[in-house]
Amino acid sequence: MAVQGAALIVAAALTLIGLLGFIPGATANVGELAWAGQHSGATLFGVFVVSVLVNAFHLVLGGLGFAMARSYSGARAYLLLGGVLYLGLWLYGLLVERGSDAHVVPLNGADNWLHLGIGAMMLLLAVTLGGQRDPTKRRIRRRPHLGAAA
Repeated sequence: MAVQGAALIVAAALTLIGLLGFIPGATANVGELAWAGQHSGATLFGVFVVSVLVNAFHLVLGGLGFAMARSYSGARAYLLLGGVLYLGLWLYGLLVERGSDAHVVPLNGADNWLHLGIGAMMLLLAVTLGGQRDPTKRRIRRRPHLGAAA
């Protein structure tokens, strides 16, 4: 099913992003990679601020996607859940004041735009591809009753 394929592609991309966040070259200043908090000096591709927490989030969400993509309903739920989580992370980045103790995830403007894009894309995939009929649930067609023969 298309929704399962989309979930696998998203899971692979998120897993790759999580792994690249630990690799020198893909991540600039990897020596400044913080566990959490807003003071991580590491940036993925020199643009997106990353921390161990952010990388772990991507790896866990990617792994969850591989597991849930095994079924139609699981893949759709993964895309919906992931979309909501990323949109929540986008809102967190917009609403939580930088410098406050509540700002435990290192985010910058590029991260916020990326989270908005990922969240919207996952929800769009869940709604458009998930709108197809679930092939595991067959519809039983009943023949019209012909009545008694004359």
